[in-house]
Amino acid sequence: MEVKNKEELLQKLKEVKKAQKQFSHFTQEQVDEIFFKASIAANNKRIELAKMAVEETGMGVVEDKVIKNHYASEYIYNTYKNEKTCGIIEEDYFFGTAKIAEPLGVIAAIIPTTNPTSTTIFKALIALKTRNGIIFSPHPRAKKSTIAAAKLVLDAAVKAGAPEGIIGWIDGPSIELSQLLMKEADFVLATGGPAMVKAAYSSGKPAIGVGPGNAPAVIDETADIKMAVSSILMSKTFDNGVVCASEQSVIIVDKIYDEVREEFKRRGAYILNKEEIDKARNIILKNGQVNADIVGQPAYKIANMAGITVPEETKVLIGEVESVGIEEPFAHEKLSPVLAMYRAEDFEDAVSKAEILVEHGGFGHTSSLYTDPIKSKDRIEKFGLLMKTGRVIVNMPSALGAIGDIYNFKLTPSLTLGCGSWGGNSVSENVGVKHLLNIKTVAERRENMLWFKVPEKIYFKYGCLPVALKELKDMNKKRAFIVTDKVIYNLGYTAEITKTLEECGISYDIFYDVNPDPTLETAKKGAERMKDFKPDVIIALGGGSPMDAAKIMWVLYEHPEAEFEDLAMRFMDIRKRVYKFPHMGEKATMVAIPTSSGTGSEVTPFAVITDEKTDIKYPLADYELTPDMAVIDTKLMMNMPRGLTAASGIDALTHAIEAYVSVLSTEYTDGLCLQAIDLIFKYLPIAYNEGPSDVEAREKMAHASTIAGMAFANAFLGVCHSMAHKLGSMHHVPHGIANALLINETIKFNSSDAPRKQASFPQYKYPHAKSKYAQISDYLKLGGNTEEEKVELLIKSIDELKKKIGIPKFICEFGISKENFYSTLDEMSERAFDDQCTGSNPRYPLISEIKQMYINAFE
Repeated sequence: MEVKNKEELLQKLKEVKKAQKQFSHFTQEQVDEIFFKASIAANNKRIELAKMAVEETGMGVVEDKVIKNHYASEYIYNTYKNEKTCGIIEEDYFFGTAKIAEPLGVIAAIIPTTNPTSTTIFKALIALKTRNGIIFSPHPRAKKSTIAAAKLVLDAAVKAGAPEGIIGWIDGPSIELSQLLMKEADFVLATGGPAMVKAAYSSGKPAIGVGPGNAPAVIDETADIKMAVSSILMSKTFDNGVVCASEQSVIIVDKIYDEVREEFKRRGAYILNKEEIDKARNIILKNGQVNADIVGQPAYKIANMAGITVPEETKVLIGEVESVGIEEPFAHEKLSPVLAMYRAEDFEDAVSKAEILVEHGGFGHTSSLYTDPIKSKDRIEKFGLLMKTGRVIVNMPSALGAIGDIYNFKLTPSLTLGCGSWGGNSVSENVGVKHLLNIKTVAERRENMLWFKVPEKIYFKYGCLPVALKELKDMNKKRAFIVTDKVIYNLGYTAEITKTLEECGISYDIFYDVNPDPTLETAKKGAERMKDFKPDVIIALGGGSPMDAAKIMWVLYEHPEAEFEDLAMRFMDIRKRVYKFPHMGEKATMVAIPTSSGTGSEVTPFAVITDEKTDIKYPLADYELTPDMAVIDTKLMMNMPRGLTAASGIDALTHAIEAYVSVLSTEYTDGLCLQAIDLIFKYLPIAYNEGPSDVEAREKMAHASTIAGMAFANAFLGVCHSMAHKLGSMHHVPHGIANALLINETIKFNSSDAPRKQASFPQYKYPHAKSKYAQISDYLKLGGNTEEEKVELLIKSIDELKKKIGIPKFICEFGISKENFYSTLDEMSERAFDDQCTGSNPRYPLISEIKQMYINAFE
């Protein structure tokens, strides 16, 4: 039934209340299953919903809305997956207390036009977790995307066992129907403009309303200027500034004002002159409120509206103004990439200006400070005490920092940010599950750590295989299942393994039906064989394909209940994924023995498998997939064909280069990367030309491959691999060759100090990929005086290396027709954007930028 009038809405309320009454008796286990399945469903449709929202509202950036949709499902699930929300949720036997959770009833959810899908996902999930019913009132300009998100979650919840009709919505939204909904519901959760929030609190029902933000950012003379400017630009350009927590003004102490000003210019901001400031003032406000025409629009379009000409790549328009009073348009919330910039005499003056800006339009919302956290503890304390905002964040981009769990893991993740009594709200914190219950809960949180994980045992030396495998006898292994391909099997490579196994009294079975680009169907066949044979050790022998297939077989053998779609689910942070990878090693130990030097799969937590039904390659990643033992015996690699030597060698080089500039790179991985790169440049041409007779070259390449594998197992990869996965799956280009064809374009793309989009990762202060590429060049002693020259020399050296080993320079040279390439370009680009490797690339790519890299690499 569609809801377009009063009578239909009242009927819908009855239906949802009936469903909620039934839902209120569900157990914690039932609720958690519904919450889990709904999170997965929302996560899987993050791109489709993002595109729908931008198309319908004309606001924001698709790629950024993807992140918000992803965040709304993954981060919210990760935070609340284990929280008890049904019945007795906490007991203290010593003090004799208990806390019992009860749902509120039916929630009226008001959804803004700026963030329609992510806010809907967020509110629907926390309502389901708390056994509440919920009815959405969309903004008229965003009703299609809001309803699509609500229906998606509803369908998944009902499929998982939730009552029919537990989620509803208004199909023909109007002010009258929204007011009626708020009046008749049990609770109001409103996100929107001041008028809507005021209406929520005037409805006569308990309400949480979230008001406007006018967040000021103060930069003092002790701050890391590059980090501050990069963070503000990242925040201000995220979704074209529609996030209410994004910076609206930046206040800089006089001592560093000029330096900060130049840094903004250098990183893509446009500083308006006096005449242009006056023109911009005329379009910022309309009837005293932010002009809806500029909300969520790119900077160059806003400039055009004002009659100002700026480069299309301009990130933010900055107006240098003096007044912080309400008569100054720049002093208001702008919800767009338009920023006011003030000069302050000193820190005290800066704080004073920030207080006034908050008072005139951002009471209770967010404020930020950039300062030295060691030298300026007193300033941080003073700023926190004086600012009347629910979130006082330090050295973080406001838009991403304020929503929580990204730049500080103890700040609760939410897409509804309370502003307290200052902002006319009932709460001053980030809204979450506890606000939809009749009790309050507290969850302890800790900041996450970084890591370095590799197999427990790595054995290497020419001819070491028999000695290493004899350890299986000491481990009391009885049954070995060998996974390889027909070529390796027919060449007799398994014979030395089976001989040693026989000497150790270990029975074995051999599965040799793995093809290049192994399919899910092959993995399932192997797992069925394992089920019958019941091995306690799995031996993967070959290149990347047998190892990838063996890892998937291992999972399916140990956990036949696991769904592949869940295993392949994308994540933003491997520690926060919605689906927890099952624990491995209960039935069998994994031993990986490479016969080529390139993939590094013998030491990594990754596997790539192709769904034969869709022809899509899925990169799987989890440390449970890391082999327990790796044996690198160069004797097995001596007769690698020249083509395989070239492709696998350049693959290893790409691993090392991408891991070195990854946002997850650390001192623990950087040294490994440089060592691998150096070895490959020195020994790959020799191995290519003289491989069968040069043990040293083969061994050095074997070591380089494994070392690079250890590095990217922890630092991860980048967009080159994302693009290579899709080029390979759609045009059957060998993986190593695909990387070779794309690596130079990705180096050029990443080598920017002022990228359009910066990678969002807390350890990554500001763009420095160009500097790291230059470090690689220095390590190889390529010469050059500037970073730009060094990067060019690195690219040139890679081209020379490819030429030496017979790899084409352009995609078209591989035999892919122009017509075929361009017919798949859009799909490849979008799939590459959503590839797991993209998230750790040092520069966050737009789909259009990935598309352009493909085009550049084609011919």
